[in-house]
Amino acid sequence: MADITNKMLDFIDASPTCFHVVDNLKKELVKNGYVELSEKEEWNLKAKGKYFVTRNDSSIISFRIPKKDFKGFYMIASHSDSPSFKIKENPEMEAAGAYVKLNVERYGGMLCAPWFDRPLSVAGRVFVKGKKGIESRLVNVDRDLVMLPSLAIHMNREANDGYKYNAQTDMLPIFGDEASKDSFFDVIAKSAGVKKDDILSHDLFLYNRVKWTTWGANNEYISCSRLDDQECVYSSFDGFLKGKEKENVPVHCVFDNEEVGSGTKQGAASTFLKATLVRINECLGRTTEQYYTALANSFMVSADNAHAVHPNHIEKADPVNRPVMNKGIVIKYNANQKYTTDAFSAAFFKNVCEKAKVPYQTFTNRSDTVGGSTLGNISTTQVAVDTVDIGLAQLAMHSPYESAGAKDPEYLAKASKEFYSL
Repeated sequence: MADITNKMLDFIDASPTCFHVVDNLKKELVKNGYVELSEKEEWNLKAKGKYFVTRNDSSIISFRIPKKDFKGFYMIASHSDSPSFKIKENPEMEAAGAYVKLNVERYGGMLCAPWFDRPLSVAGRVFVKGKKGIESRLVNVDRDLVMLPSLAIHMNREANDGYKYNAQTDMLPIFGDEASKDSFFDVIAKSAGVKKDDILSHDLFLYNRVKWTTWGANNEYISCSRLDDQECVYSSFDGFLKGKEKENVPVHCVFDNEEVGSGTKQGAASTFLKATLVRINECLGRTTEQYYTALANSFMVSADNAHAVHPNHIEKADPVNRPVMNKGIVIKYNANQKYTTDAFSAAFFKNVCEKAKVPYQTFTNRSDTVGGSTLGNISTTQVAVDTVDIGLAQLAMHSPYESAGAKDPEYLAKASKEFYSL
């Protein structure tokens, strides 16, 4: 298995929520000499400078300045969030006089069944009273903390005939017995290194504790949580760091809230990318006219994982365009513009793959099936540039334990490096 795949799996393991994704990317950027900017302060950008900026601690944009008279922006965008269950306010609920369970709600469109009967925990962030005002703290209760036990077959004889899960009744995890009452935020406070009484608010999520694994006759497959979309985040980020730009500003974007439509201040539909590009242009003394010509010379790769053909459900796939794990980067097409790929952007990206000597394949939905969309066509409402939608083939998308090919992260990393070196 390629070294980048191992590193990616470790990155995912250390990133149980979108906040951890951004924090871990920030650490890697600082290690590589990048300077953090704040949207609240004026920017002083210089040629050959390396920078990054965050919004909401869950979205991050990184970029380098090759020279002040750059040609365009070359961007890869992916997302930091994954479907999960968010902890509600006042989460503790007593049940049967013997249990304390947690009140949660669905975040995104997940497969519910795989969340049962596996160790889970809680991670995210809390805001606390600090010496300098309100401060944010990351939380990861790094132990097996809660569980969602299935209802026994004896009490639901029709379970194997299909079951519609109710988020308010079926999906509430057990936190402890009656002795654990009123102790949930004690656990959270200890993890955050703060006092319980100092916690003002929280963004906390359940996450799967089962570690990543490699499997298959030749260890050709990988399985872990949050492959959608941290696999694309990490692989493209590796290419971003290794790229050797010439005339274009390389930009690496990771947006939050793709799984719920991107319509937030830190989502792909927000002003985050547009404002960043405008500020880059203005801080380098360029005119508005130069900004528009730069956009016309720009290109975006929207990187979000793709469906591999399922061996037990081949009929669900298009008759011809059937991506397979370990067979290369997937270029995604949709006539109704759920994906941004058109003839030009596909040709452009195929040329990148051929220069990088990596394989590529294609995905389309069955003509009688409505598929999902991604952040590409959403982000272009703010920054209108030529865009291709791509991803890496995987199975069990939106399960808390997904599967993909062990070779594919290296393919995307190589293609990303080539793209950023144009």
